[in-house]
Amino acid sequence: MGAIALSGNVMAQASQDSIQYGGWNKFRIGGYGEMVAAFKNYGSNRFYGASEGNPKERRNTISIPRFVIAGDYKFTDKWILGAEIEFESGGVGTAYELENTENGEYETEVERGGEVALEQFHITRLIDRAFNVRAGHIIVPVGQNNSHHEPVNFFGTVRPEGETTILPNTWHETGLEFFGTFGKKYATFDYQVQIVNGLNANGFDRNTWAAGGKQGIFEEENFTSPAYVARINWRGVQGLRLGAAFYYCANVGDNADKSQTYDGLGKMPVRIYNLDGQYINKYVETRANFLWGNLTNSNVLSSKNGKLSNKSPYSRLTPVAHKAVAFGGELGLNIQGIVNDARCPKLIPFGRYEYYNAQEDVLSPYVADDRLKTSMWVVGMNWRALPQLVVKADYTSRRIGGGKYNNENEFAIGVAWAGWFWKK
Repeated sequence: MGAIALSGNVMAQASQDSIQYGGWNKFRIGGYGEMVAAFKNYGSNRFYGASEGNPKERRNTISIPRFVIAGDYKFTDKWILGAEIEFESGGVGTAYELENTENGEYETEVERGGEVALEQFHITRLIDRAFNVRAGHIIVPVGQNNSHHEPVNFFGTVRPEGETTILPNTWHETGLEFFGTFGKKYATFDYQVQIVNGLNANGFDRNTWAAGGKQGIFEEENFTSPAYVARINWRGVQGLRLGAAFYYCANVGDNADKSQTYDGLGKMPVRIYNLDGQYINKYVETRANFLWGNLTNSNVLSSKNGKLSNKSPYSRLTPVAHKAVAFGGELGLNIQGIVNDARCPKLIPFGRYEYYNAQEDVLSPYVADDRLKTSMWVVGMNWRALPQLVVKADYTSRRIGGGKYNNENEFAIGVAWAGWFWKK
């Protein structure tokens, strides 16, 4: 990964990250987190603010996007328990929320802008380099960020925006995983194959496509139509990783809260394709990612989701797209390596480009909203003060709808860390 791997799942998704579980004998406890302050020139709602898009206004925010506690425990060298708990945006509490999508109405929510989530909880059985088994609550390795989500693994003050818009992030589900590594030298591959609970059609919406389809609202999750996930990475050259992943759920309608919601409307399969890569050497650090999602019968799903109960926990914003897309890449230059002087601070100036659209293709009779078509540039600097600690600053400019609407610009600063506190 080129950075610190934390959870048991991340440790086990590739041989380099992975199956070793070395450096500790019985247990380890660690975590990661980030803090971000942003200074923006746009409002809080692109859709309901003004006809020209997001209204121009000065708006500053400060947040703790996430704080995560992770741990692994070895029952034996072959049986390992892994767990990860995430406190997002400060945790939970009772608060008022301003619903911009409902004409600015106030609502009382049992939350405080965030959540506490059991992000991972699983048992791993190490068998062989080529074949191992994991059962429990695990990370779905679709998308570069889901596979490598710790904040030291990307340059920006926030996670790459395209992927986090159209997919759940960090995406974690309950099920069974098989993983391992095979080959050697220039033909080294690692793989993951999973069977997990699938997405819920109720949660698909206009703005975020499948991101809201992740289950977790109720004590039990529907497994009527499970999802099948596969990822393979090639690591035949030092510092280089090339990966591909595929996600398939045969009918997200079968996983609805009320099973009869989509009865008689045909199957609604979801397919997600992902290609990504990373290369790191003494001088440069670069990553790229491509995501393509396809939802069959999205127009039928849209007609139903727009009529969900007003009391439902879902947005009801339609239409839901037949196809959604996100791609991007980033390049950073390691100044310390270029000048070849260890006394130089480890400064990495970087640039990143992204394009994403949660409504890349919409089926008739619906029409796509161009305000979801976003292209953006991010430029900034990372200072790796310690291997476990990064100070970040960046400037972001988004072009909305190919320039038809107001651009959105912001400057942000942040601090991110990841590491193990205690090993034994």
